[in-house]
Amino acid sequence: MTFRIAVAQINLLVGDIAGNARAISDTCERARDELHADAGVFPELTLTGYPPEDLILRPRFMDRVDVALAELTEQIRGIVAVIGFPERTDEGLYNSAAVIADGAIQHVYRKQDLPNYGVFDEKRYFQAGTEPCVFELAGLNIGLTICEDIWNPGPVDQAVNAGARLILNLNASPYQAGKEKLREQVVRERVDATWAPVIYANLVGGQDELVFDGASFAMDSGGKIVKKAPAFEECLLPVDIDVVGGVAGIPPTELAPDPDPVASVYRALVLGIRDYVTKNGFKGAVLGLSGGIDSALTLALAVDALGADKVEAVLMPSRYTADMSIEDAIAEAEALGVAHHLIPIEPAFQAFTGLLAETFEGLQRDTTEENIQARCRGVLLMAISNKKGKIVLTTGNKSEMSVGYATLYGDMAGGFAPLKDVPKLLVYQLSEYRNTIAPVIPQRVITRPPSAELAPDQKDEDSLPPYAVLDPILERYVELDQSVEDIIAAGFNEVDVKRVARLVDRNEYKRRQAPPGVKISRRAFGRDRRYPITRGFEG
Repeated sequence: MTFRIAVAQINLLVGDIAGNARAISDTCERARDELHADAGVFPELTLTGYPPEDLILRPRFMDRVDVALAELTEQIRGIVAVIGFPERTDEGLYNSAAVIADGAIQHVYRKQDLPNYGVFDEKRYFQAGTEPCVFELAGLNIGLTICEDIWNPGPVDQAVNAGARLILNLNASPYQAGKEKLREQVVRERVDATWAPVIYANLVGGQDELVFDGASFAMDSGGKIVKKAPAFEECLLPVDIDVVGGVAGIPPTELAPDPDPVASVYRALVLGIRDYVTKNGFKGAVLGLSGGIDSALTLALAVDALGADKVEAVLMPSRYTADMSIEDAIAEAEALGVAHHLIPIEPAFQAFTGLLAETFEGLQRDTTEENIQARCRGVLLMAISNKKGKIVLTTGNKSEMSVGYATLYGDMAGGFAPLKDVPKLLVYQLSEYRNTIAPVIPQRVITRPPSAELAPDQKDEDSLPPYAVLDPILERYVELDQSVEDIIAAGFNEVDVKRVARLVDRNEYKRRQAPPGVKISRRAFGRDRRYPITRGFEG
């Protein structure tokens, strides 16, 4: 006997319970009528979107969840639907999955392993389940697990011991560079131990700092991926199951090659920008285009995410801006077909320094004047944002944010920071990658030494170690939590390491005031890395 499961890799809006319920209902109809599927499996917490965070602590929110689930139970006919939802009980809340068929909830599974690390706070909200859930479809016993359950052997072993011969795993697994292969290896370990095939259904879409990449797949009992959905796209993936003697087989299909790692990061950033801007109702985006590589890459990402007609670039040269910077910025804006404006900041800078002249009398020029230039630009961009309803995209990268090489209320002023988790060396790789699609970033932008252009003949390396030195130190200190002593022992210069560590530690206050940005690394600033601003520990 053969039956078909449709994996619903869909993009949801957190908190839009009615809209998400419509998407579930419509997807079930498509799966039933177009794909002739017998069952549809949806991601974790489909009904609310993921992560709902403190919304689920509001009784009125959960009232709506209960109503929507009851309505879906009545609507879904002619197909079995496995849907993630928050379950309210007298004992507390559970992260659950409902098996809906024939106008009723036939089974409920409660997630057992609740992640409480990195970006996850599930123990704040949910009770842990303890029991397996196995149901029959077309003569096959199917077990349910939810996301983290499959990262440890217990829940899968429990389901198989209860008779399951196929595992459906509902996921809301955020993107991280290289994580797709890690997921597959973890699932392969479960399959190798149990001989039970796994269908891995993952969420897709951007939600604040998080991007969910989809890349749902089916793995057969031999640990081979035999069906796979595209990453970063909505998809309804049909998976055929052959049942012989109560054992499940999944016929292999030809798979598309895995994407290039840099291309995957680029697509994650594009999706993160698109969903943040559109889901929050902005009319488009505006950014400062300096002629440097960070703003050049941000502009390309914004256009790829939103379309050229939704993006504006503003050139705001100062007395220190090189002619080549203006030329390159205009060349890119024209190559991308983006509306652009030239607004020199010298009059604003003179006005501010004039107002402060008496207060600053007798004091030497220093970074204060540099910061005033950046803040002039921030005021202009925020004014355009307010007037036109377009969000300001900041252009700073992770290397700069790590060491505080950014100006509060200046280049940090904005609503979303696409490169917030992208180190400088990766900025160069992403720019080179984008130019393989179409050469929109002038080559001179990529090859010239980076500079903030806030002082005469300024270069980043005047204030920072070379990025080829800085980025590896930051990776070890910020992402891997290595100590100063460990990093020095690995062969890095002691002066550089101690200096970088001090800069990271002393600039936590800036990062707390930065806009959200797309998480792509194992440890991003924000909800992924939480350090006290005021502290007595260093290194």
